[in-house]
Amino acid sequence: MAISIKSAEEIELMRIAGKLASEVLLMIEPHVQAGISTQKLNDICHDYIVNSQDAIPAPLNYHGFPRSICTSVNHQVCHGIPGDRILKHGDMVNIDITIIKDEFHGDTSKMFTVGGPHAKSQRLIDITYQAMVIGIQQIKPGITLGDIGHSIQTFVEKNNFSVVREYCGHGIGRVFHEEPQVLHYGKPNSGVVLEEGMTLTIEPMVNAGKRHVRLLPDQWTVVTKDHSLSAQWEHTILVTTDGFEVLTLRPEESI
Repeated sequence: MAISIKSAEEIELMRIAGKLASEVLLMIEPHVQAGISTQKLNDICHDYIVNSQDAIPAPLNYHGFPRSICTSVNHQVCHGIPGDRILKHGDMVNIDITIIKDEFHGDTSKMFTVGGPHAKSQRLIDITYQAMVIGIQQIKPGITLGDIGHSIQTFVEKNNFSVVREYCGHGIGRVFHEEPQVLHYGKPNSGVVLEEGMTLTIEPMVNAGKRHVRLLPDQWTVVTKDHSLSAQWEHTILVTTDGFEVLTLRPEESI
């Protein structure tokens, strides 16, 4: 699949989809409390996306995924399936939202803590967010995907954490996962060269322990092999004439 360069009209539709995805995370935040199940979080998000936003939850039935959002708790790296698990004080959870509006996707995720985080988990969350921001801030026409991955990897490893390599960011638009793949590690001046009009996600997964992961028998949920904590943040980005635009930016953020 060739890399998609978006037209002005398509970019405007991507802005709308991105804003809607960010609004789901704002909506769900007050509900992320001790005692709620991840299934309940899924149900609240599904209802909001379908009935309030008149949009489609992209994960639902995507290659057989059974829910409308992903909820990855503690040592779960990504693609956690909402279910009976009850959140408890001290848990950290990534909520990953992708919506489809007028055929275009908006994709974003955020880390939440339940009842106040432990110092170790908060540092992991903060470093992962900073790594995402560092990667995003590299973006402009003419730089390579290797430049982005290298900047993220260098920062994470300098802080004695590790970057997951089996899962990555991606191009996005009418298709959920378009070309190119966006690795969160790599070498400078390598890989695809960015062009104005590309849209892609930056979504580093960072482990407190070693980078190695394994897939659970449900064939979706990815966990750390050493059972260490893992964090992830994600934004959808547009490559502009001289830099970038974060299409899923939330009001509390400045990137």
